[in-house]
Amino acid sequence: MTGFAGFGDAAVEFYDGLLADNTKAYWTDHREVYETQVKAPMLTLLADLEPEFGPAKLFRPYRDVRFAKDRSPYKTHCGATVGPNYVQVGPDGLMAAAGYYQMASDQVTRFRTAVDDDLRGADLVARLAAVRAAGVTVGGEQLRTRPRGVAADHPRLDLLRHRSLYGWRSWPPDDVLHEAGTLPRVATAWRARLPLTEWLADHVGPTEQPRR
Repeated sequence: MTGFAGFGDAAVEFYDGLLADNTKAYWTDHREVYETQVKAPMLTLLADLEPEFGPAKLFRPYRDVRFAKDRSPYKTHCGATVGPNYVQVGPDGLMAAAGYYQMASDQVTRFRTAVDDDLRGADLVARLAAVRAAGVTVGGEQLRTRPRGVAADHPRLDLLRHRSLYGWRSWPPDDVLHEAGTLPRVATAWRARLPLTEWLADHVGPTEQPRR
């Protein structure tokens, strides 16, 4: 099996077209482009990343529109996870992320308990500084006001407002997207986020709530 050599030359153009015409007719007419220039390279990329980062999962290209106002049937990017990390390619190019994009209520509780603790909270602040210094953007959903019971002058109030926390980096469409250089791009970005993902794994962990 050959290693990852880049996404196809028509990968971005395929998603540009899907943005303009998100219909079954467009998908059917261009499915071969998706299969050969998006899906196949992504599967090879994931296989090359799995030994270092963990099991991979490629997401389906179809949107779940059962409860959505937007009834367009297809996702306008190709996304996948490798261990706790995420990668996607689409009309805007490449994006690599890691962390907790969504946290269940029990995870939020554990997260805030750890952030409130002086030792663990200060450790997270230092780790986030290192992540940002490596060129990673830190984001996440936040409450507009402070959580109930938290003092207005808490030294880590901004972090306590988070309901999710992750780091990400993106690259616009360029020549590297279609070359083997995409692989070290993604791997380097994920390694830079290790201080954050390790802290989340140690102090928050997966949800313990049963799936509905």
